[in-house]
This record gives sequence, C-alpha cells and structure tokens, in this order.
Amino acid sequence: MINSSRRSGVSFALAAAVAGTALAVLRATAPGGRERWERDTHAGRRAGLYAGPATAVAAAVGAGRVRPAAGLAVLAAGAAGAYDDVTAVHDPRRGFRAHLTALRDGEVTSGAVKLFGIGAAGLAAGAAMKQRPLDRVLAGVVVAGAAHFVNLVDVRPGRAAAAVLALGAPGLLRPGPGAETAAAAMGAAAAVLPDDLAGRTMLGDTGAHALGAALGAAVVAGNGRAGLAAHAVALVAAAACGDRVTAWARHSCE
Repeated sequence: MINSSRRSGVSFALAAAVAGTALAVLRATAPGGRERWERDTHAGRRAGLYAGPATAVAAAVGAGRVRPAAGLAVLAAGAAGAYDDVTAVHDPRRGFRAHLTALRDGEVTSGAVKLFGIGAAGLAAGAAMKQRPLDRVLAGVVVAGAAHFVNLVDVRPGRAAAAVLALGAPGLLRPGPGAETAAAAMGAAAAVLPDDLAGRTMLGDTGAHALGAALGAAVVAGNGRAGLAAHAVALVAAAACGDRVTAWARHSCE
C-alpha cells in the first residue's frame, strides 16, 4: 500500500513538473507568434492556449510511464484536440449532431476529424490494455467518452481542470496502475489550475481531451468489466445530454 501510494505520488509530481515547465516555456517563447496562441475568453479578455499542449504532454508522459498504450492514447486525443483548436477558430458548429450532419452533406469538419480520431485512439488503447473483445470495446468507449466529457465542461476558467481533480481523486483509493494514471492526470491539471482560474491561460480542446483521455485510461487500468460497463453507460449518457452538461458547467458556482 505504501509503495503504491509512493508510485502515485511520483506520477503526480512528474506530471505536475512537466506541465509547469512546459507552460512556462510555451508562454515565454510562443512558437509561431502570440496571435496564434491567444483567444478571447467569455469575459472578453485574451488568454493563451499554452496550458493545452503543456497538460497533454505531461499527462501523456505520466500515463505512458504506467502503461505505454495509455500515454499514446492521451497524445492522440491531445493531437486531435489541437487540430480542432487550430482549424475551428471561426467555426460556430458545436456538438456531435452538427458535425455529423456536415459529414453527411459531404463536408469533413475539424470536429468530425476530432470525433473519429479520439474514437480510434480510445479503441486502440482499449485493445492494448484489455484482453477480451467486449472489454476492449468498453475500454475504448470509456477513454473516448472521458475525453469528450472533460471537453464538455471546459466552458469557464478552471472548470475542466477542477473536474479532473475531482473525478481522479476516487481512483487513488484503489492501488495499482489505475491510481498511478489518475495521479498523472491530476498532477497535470493541478499545475495549470491557478493560471486557468485566473484567466491567463486555457486548456482548449488540446488539454481537455488529453486530460479526459488520461482519466479514461485510469478507469480502464483500474476496473474490470462491470466497472467499465458502468462508466461507459454514464459517459454515453453524458454525451447524449451534452448541452445540459455544458450548461450546468457554465452556470455552476456563478
């Protein structure tokens, strides 16, 4: 138990250190120019997207240290989110329905790329982390669904990072790879939370999807079929009620 707690602590500290360092470097250098990184917040201020890549890399390093497949899934989810952050700046369409409707009409939106990219990453991670076919599918749903859920609540400063800390904490109670992976997601989120809350930086789709995928990987690593099924049902329900989840996140604590 002590060794497991120590390993989780190492995962948390490593991810926090990587995220904090990457955030500082990106903010200082702003590769490609600051205009590429800055976005308007809901309050009308300018904030940088530096926290997104910083948390994605940190969570991937932390999760990959425990399970390489989990680290790759986190990286893939972050990359899909980054594509959307870069290409969908002026696209007002949001949600599965809008992007699937566009796809039906022959238009491949960045949201559709993100949807299928994260879905594929989740299934690949599930295939690597579980043995039986049904468990692999459930694991894929959990990883992709968790990535989508954290993105749903990323509508106000600090909401997504705080959600990762709250949702990851119960996973620490069960020693093992799941706890270590949850700790990695929490460490990355904790490192950027102060700047996120202050509106100086934001996670964007890059960070939200990566952190969510890390949480999903933690669930996969720490649960059998029954736990996977319960989480999959909850995450599919959250996706189906995405507008309500987002509205709740937007107005909570206001």
